[in-house]
Amino acid sequence: MQNRTLKDHWLLVLKGIAMGAANKVPGVSGGIVALATGCYEELIFSLKRLDRKAIRLFFLGDYKTLFHYSNLGFLGRLFSGVILSYFSISLLIDYGLRSYPIEIWSLFFGMILASLWSVSKSLTSWKRDQIIAAILGLVVGLSLCLQKPMMPNPNLFFVFFCGVISITGMTLPGLSGSFILLLLGNYKLLLVDTVNALFFGLLDIFQGNWETAFQSEQLFYYSIMLVFGLGSIVGLSLFSNLLSYLLEHYKKNTLASILGFIVGSLPLVWPWKNQLTTTAVWEQLYLPKTAIILPILCIIAGLLSVLIIDYYGQTKSVRTAG
Repeated sequence: MQNRTLKDHWLLVLKGIAMGAANKVPGVSGGIVALATGCYEELIFSLKRLDRKAIRLFFLGDYKTLFHYSNLGFLGRLFSGVILSYFSISLLIDYGLRSYPIEIWSLFFGMILASLWSVSKSLTSWKRDQIIAAILGLVVGLSLCLQKPMMPNPNLFFVFFCGVISITGMTLPGLSGSFILLLLGNYKLLLVDTVNALFFGLLDIFQGNWETAFQSEQLFYYSIMLVFGLGSIVGLSLFSNLLSYLLEHYKKNTLASILGFIVGSLPLVWPWKNQLTTTAVWEQLYLPKTAIILPILCIIAGLLSVLIIDYYGQTKSVRTAG
């Protein structure tokens, strides 16, 4: 667990806000924000510590040991940003995608291009294993772009499955959890309708409108959110342990496969595409003809934002080492 200043604590919340906003955008991964902002490995290893020992410490009442063992200070600040984002910044992202889609996609495209550079810095040499891993990641990323979305399905077992699968966007850079939900047909149900219903339900409770807050339609969305949340918790546990093992024992191969996957999934965030509906991503891409200056500036802004954060992380590491 790192020693952090007050500024670092607030920066963690901001990183969480960025991760939450990214997670709601089909094609953008919250994990890639964690990777680009330098907190990815700590996130994975902290999530790994939410294990049986952590549960035992909780029931024994040894909260101080639990706090340090599972790095709860880091996780608490990061995920408080994620939750805050779902009810604030992500609403702005939703508005931006409706009103200024090309500019918003351009911003994310620039951020992801910069993250490629951030990941590649860890791969100083390319051996045969890393090349094979990168090619496999590239193939998987490209294959996602060939898939067509399914129809919506509110079945609770399927919603639980959606939670398990979609949370990979938080742990695996390049794999967009919201895009997975889009392919599974439940993006609008889970990340738009349910989140909005929960927000207005909490608002009704705060205002004392109990009858409105607990009407049948609201209860349906509450059950959907609960099951989806349980699936996400299970998914976080499964994937964080797997990725922690891979990063610990096969770090270069894992990073190479992530790099290839991000490259393969770039069409998901290509700024000039039609809105994702019932066709594969490849069928929606086109080249810009006019009004490209502002999108290019947005791409540059996305690049610079990640590079500045990366520079801050490097200088902080140098100061710590010194």
